[in-house]
Formats: sequence, structure tokens, C-alpha cells
Amino acid sequence: MDETASLAEGIPATEQSAAPGASPLRPGSYRDIDLVHARLMEAIDTSPFYIPEFKAYEKSRLTKDHLAALIEADPRHLFIAMRNSQPAGFMISGPELGTLWLYWSYLFPEHRRSSLGVAAMRAFVAQWENGRFHKISTYTKPGNEVAEAIMKRFGFKRTAVLENHMFGEDYLLYERPLTKALAGYDLGIRGGVVGRLRRRIKRLVAR
Repeated sequence: MDETASLAEGIPATEQSAAPGASPLRPGSYRDIDLVHARLMEAIDTSPFYIPEFKAYEKSRLTKDHLAALIEADPRHLFIAMRNSQPAGFMISGPELGTLWLYWSYLFPEHRRSSLGVAAMRAFVAQWENGRFHKISTYTKPGNEVAEAIMKRFGFKRTAVLENHMFGEDYLLYERPLTKALAGYDLGIRGGVVGRLRRRIKRLVAR
């Protein structure tokens, strides 16, 4: 679920990245999972936009193994936002039926009030304009005006108001077209006991 307000908070519309031309994002690795998972739980717990039922659902869904499965599918599904050579946030996405879903984007509170949020969103869109997907899709909540502003700034269009969509609450669907040029579709993450065991071993080796 998109928490783009955390990325955009306090960013003037004219402010530029501190390092023009350099992407502030790097693909995630198994070593990043513990940190990202801990800060993701923080993002969910502290978000003012979601009710307890949704927060409980997201926390049970986005396990460390789920994050590992996204990395296994493509490390760019767990982009790490970097500032002064240190992790300062993340952008979590995943492939579903030919669409790239932006699940969560979060800038750590101690790194806000900088240009990183805008630079990260710009880099995210640029990285995925690679011929693999038809579009980027994400949800936000009515009233999250900062998220809506940054979505519009980067070419997202509100395509639907989904009434009583999750746990009886309304959601807004935002989408940004991409140019799909490659044949075939991403099949998403791999489940099953064997997959979980393989990823657990990789996480242990990476520590």
C-alpha cells in the first residue's frame, strides 16, 4: 500500500536531487531484509491513513519471506533509497498480471525534509520504463493530499474510486502508463515450502 506522503513530506516542488544524474535507489539484497521489514512495520503502525484491520492484514502479509520472494523475482522490487551512503527509505513493488504494483514507499522520518523523496520517485519510474510492464498501479486513501500531489507530478492518473474496497473503506486507484515492449509477463513471486526454505538459507548466508 502506497505511503507516498512519507516520501514527499516537506519537499518543495522546485528542489532537485543533491546528485543530479545519479539514482538514489539501489536494488535490495537479502542483507536488507531485516532493516526493511522493521521499518516497514514502523510505516504501517504509524500511518494515519489505515484502520487497525488493514494494518494487521498488511503486517501478516508482508513477512520477511515475502520480501525475500520479491528480491528473488527481481531485486528492484525492493529498492533501497540511499542518502549519504546509508539506507534512508525503501520502495516495495511487485508484478501482478502484467502490471507493476507499487505497494509501499517510505522515507525514514530522520531523513525527511530533503529532496530524496522526489528523486526516489523519479528514479523508480525511470527504472521500470524498461519494456516489461504495461503500467504502474498503486492505491492511496481519500484525504492523503500529499500522496495525490506527488502521484500527479510523476504522471499518475486517478482511474477509479473504489468504494468499500478494503475492510469497508474507500480507496483511490492511481496508474501510470509504461511502454511494454518485451514478450511475455512476469509470473510474480514463488511460493511453496521449497521456495521458502531456499530463501531462508539465502537470508542466513547473507548475514
